[in-house]
Amino acid sequence: MNKKDYYEVLGVSKNATEAEIKSAFRKLAKKYHPDVSKEPDAAEKFKEAQEAYAVLSDKDKRAQYDQFGHAAFQNNGAGGMGGFDFSDFDFSDIFGDLFGGGFGFGSSSKKSKRAQKGRDSLIRLTLDFDEAVFGCTKTVNITTYEECDDCGGEGGHGVKTCDQCHGSGTVTIEQRTMFGVFATRSTCDKCKGSGKVFSSTCSTCRGTGKVKVNKDIKVKIPAGVDTGNRLRVAGKGDAGSNGGPNGDLYIEFQVREHPLFERKEEDVYLTLPITITDAVFGAKLEIPTLYGNVKLAIPSGSESGDKHRLKGKGIADPQTGRKGDMYVLLKVVIPKKLTRDQKKILEALKDTNLEDNSEIKEYKKYL
Repeated sequence: MNKKDYYEVLGVSKNATEAEIKSAFRKLAKKYHPDVSKEPDAAEKFKEAQEAYAVLSDKDKRAQYDQFGHAAFQNNGAGGMGGFDFSDFDFSDIFGDLFGGGFGFGSSSKKSKRAQKGRDSLIRLTLDFDEAVFGCTKTVNITTYEECDDCGGEGGHGVKTCDQCHGSGTVTIEQRTMFGVFATRSTCDKCKGSGKVFSSTCSTCRGTGKVKVNKDIKVKIPAGVDTGNRLRVAGKGDAGSNGGPNGDLYIEFQVREHPLFERKEEDVYLTLPITITDAVFGAKLEIPTLYGNVKLAIPSGSESGDKHRLKGKGIADPQTGRKGDMYVLLKVVIPKKLTRDQKKILEALKDTNLEDNSEIKEYKKYL
């Protein structure tokens, strides 16, 4: 069976530099490595690329190949693919850069020993309308994991260097194949990558270094929060690992509705019921706001749906502190029960001339 040209296998020209050859092999190894590729012929293509790289990355072997082609290796070495002996070729520098710890050449022990921040926590808290508007201090109950006091977060007592990995956190197994020496490095199963073991496991935390705690904490709620807003409370999440900081606690708010006020972002809306006479003759009415009662002038001839703005009577933005506005929506209430005298007065209104009203004029165009 005719073998493919090594330059063709790697997809480089015959004038390719050492760096170009290495780069081409890295791409092919990443694509066809049996541990990551699902293509049916991946293993064969991977071996083919390994063979090509083993020859072209060596100056002497490349010179022989350029002069004699595959025949340069047919009667040399220990047979195998093309008869060339690849057993002394070490690919570990390529795979170490290419795959990192996933294929045993990374620094899994460093990762396990690195300080890691604890997990964040999320709770939901329901507030009354006024509590959300003006802010408050609440006591909330949380469940979190804290550093074990009995072992200082270590997970055990009597610490010593792991005799299996000698403190490195990893173990290495070498395999010699016809394509070179493959070193497989994995996390030490005895110390779980920490590089240390204990004479005895902590009975309180059962070796985890953390204990589950239920406790109450006081939290200051800023003014102006709304449903869906989240407040971050730094350091109140789970304890970190290897000296890392605690995670954070996030509080998500749900605000109860108010019987009078309706909130739309930082603005507040109030529907104000008024009588027919207030609408016809106008009036000065005392109305509630978030900041106490005020007098509102209702002009004569008011109608349902008229809107009055009270500047700065809304809710403060929790970020900027700027207050929104309050809007008063008028609603003319029609009485359902009338005295005889009241009915006579309203009967007299039937003769009221509304012909000069623009809305009436527009309506009558279509009659």
